[in-house]
Amino acid sequence: MPSGASGTGLTWSLVPVINCTILVMKTFIHMKDIINVGLFSYGMSGSVFHAPFLHVNPGFSIKKVLQRHGSEAKERYPYIEIVRSPEDLYNDPSLDLLIVNTPDHTHYEFAKESLEAGKHVVVEKPFVQEIKEGKKLIELAAEKGKILSVFQSRRWEGDFKTVRSIIEKKLIGRLVDYEAHFDRFRNFISDSWKEKPQNKTGILYNLGSHLIDQALLLFGMPDSLFADVRKQRTGAMVDDAFDIMLLYPDVKVVLKGSYLVKEPGPRFKINGTEGSFVKFGVDPQEAALMNGHLPDEPGWGREPEENWGILNTTLNGIHFRGKIETEYGSYQEFYNNIYDAIVFGKEPAVRPEESLNGIRIIKAAYESSLHGKVIKL
Repeated sequence: MPSGASGTGLTWSLVPVINCTILVMKTFIHMKDIINVGLFSYGMSGSVFHAPFLHVNPGFSIKKVLQRHGSEAKERYPYIEIVRSPEDLYNDPSLDLLIVNTPDHTHYEFAKESLEAGKHVVVEKPFVQEIKEGKKLIELAAEKGKILSVFQSRRWEGDFKTVRSIIEKKLIGRLVDYEAHFDRFRNFISDSWKEKPQNKTGILYNLGSHLIDQALLLFGMPDSLFADVRKQRTGAMVDDAFDIMLLYPDVKVVLKGSYLVKEPGPRFKINGTEGSFVKFGVDPQEAALMNGHLPDEPGWGREPEENWGILNTTLNGIHFRGKIETEYGSYQEFYNNIYDAIVFGKEPAVRPEESLNGIRIIKAAYESSLHGKVIKL
């Protein structure tokens, strides 16, 4: 197996071109099917993770952005309209899709009001904070006949896509250990809603929801779990570190995150009966978005070779050790799928029931940590 082999049957450099061509062809055929969008917020989530993808996708048109103060959204996208209240989104009959990208503790109310107004809804992760809230939203979406999905965009990060491919193709034999990390170094307490305990937030809801979603996508719901959730920063009021072990019959899954990791270790480490795969470095898409790049630029989502993971395995009696090219990151696939779900009736790639299972894992992790015991699921 040569370095850079993808095993997909497609030349790596052709993948973004093919994805782009499919989208252009689809839009050319169905030019009348433009989805008008309203954004609930233009903070980091709106400006970095949602607006750029909606802007470059010809199937969507951002019509309105809710900003309580300021007009940064219109400065970046002059064609949009700034509104000052949620009612300006709910009551606009021209809007088809509303993006609830507000603080976690407001997700349920804004999503409920949006569905009751007859809109399709995408909710930023975490889906909700309470299981009963998620159930009500799922029931309401079904009642209204509307799409409800959760922005679990990190399913489309290149490193995770690569790990998933290695597992599915059994390139390391039968998987026995899966370990994933989402670490940052933030040894200070910011004046943010994310640091307020009354908002029921913390690293487990913030970063943990990504790792949990990825694990559930690969392995489904575990039989049980054991977790250690802590406050480690000086003066911390919300959890800022976690270790979760998801217990399955045939594989051990460990998920870890911390705000006090200055020297990062592997992002992914997986072991099987025939070998191992280790991956350092982070997907480049977030940094590119933060620096103002748009996802229609050439080479989008491509990772530099120095960050490619190491595969050490034996296949068909032949030992191989070397770098494996990381698949292209492709956050844009989330909204490509939302378009297909709304216009063509396809199944959403991220079903709300899956994200609700993620909330069940988070709740069980807090209970496990509090009582120091394994929680059956």
